[in-house]
Amino acid sequence: MPSSALFTIASLIWGSTFFAITLQLGEAPPAVSVAYRFFLAAATLFVICLVKRDRLALPWRVHKWMALQGVLTFCISYLCTYESEQYVVSGLVAVVFALMVFWTPLLSSLFFGTVINRRTIGCGVAAIAGVALLFWHSIGAAWADFQAGGSAKFIAGVVLALAATIASSAGSIVVSKVKEECENLPLTMAWSMLWGASLVTVWALAHGDSFVIPASATYWGGLVYLSIFGSVIAFFAYFTLIGRIGAQKTVYIGVITPVLSVLLSIQLEGYRPGPIEFAGMVLCLASVAWALRAPAAKPVQSANLNNPLETP
Repeated sequence: MPSSALFTIASLIWGSTFFAITLQLGEAPPAVSVAYRFFLAAATLFVICLVKRDRLALPWRVHKWMALQGVLTFCISYLCTYESEQYVVSGLVAVVFALMVFWTPLLSSLFFGTVINRRTIGCGVAAIAGVALLFWHSIGAAWADFQAGGSAKFIAGVVLALAATIASSAGSIVVSKVKEECENLPLTMAWSMLWGASLVTVWALAHGDSFVIPASATYWGGLVYLSIFGSVIAFFAYFTLIGRIGAQKTVYIGVITPVLSVLLSIQLEGYRPGPIEFAGMVLCLASVAWALRAPAAKPVQSANLNNPLETP
């Protein structure tokens, strides 16, 4: 399959997954839906490995990294994302995820000494300003409502979305360590997703959530789409592209995805951004696109730490 087709597949799938998550809300607790999603995705990947006759067992030194990836990428990030979308329009959550382009090199610099160029820093400041404009009116109205005795759920949703992006960025750094230990991508993805789903299950049980079986066909259709397309096929396309054209070009998917998500929110969720919100979106996405034109950062260590951009 040509690289252009892989790029299109990953962009279209991830551009729609933020809205697909809304189909899961209300039918079951968010944590339960996350657990169902990644148990199904992990099972699918294990079946693929069995068909390939791969040996499923891996040493503990690999599992330590896969467990860390699982807790960051498939547990914390998705728990925060699902909770956030209860209070914030899915398209806006997708725009916040574009900030991962900056969180990832920042965390790489903090933990591995990777050098961040000045363009990335400047674009990061501009992108954060764009996100501030995007939420300016909504947060102002939510704060006024909170002071008047209302709830602060919208503000909590924005904070959760930011937490999700940081967790995903941290998880993307761990990807390189997992790959150093095992080159079998489907197998390491399967174990990482299983770790993540298991930890989400522990959280859900501790939180008192009930593992209900929703009767809605919409819920199960959304679950299958998110598990098979959003969590298996899109990641295969994404990582294949990284091997072919490099991470710096592949990560442009992270710029296309929010645009598609916002368009879906306008069409399906009744979202009506005003001039300031549009200006914020344009500033954020333009900053991300400009930052991605910068030369790749040179890590102190041998691993390429600035590549994967995780998306729901």
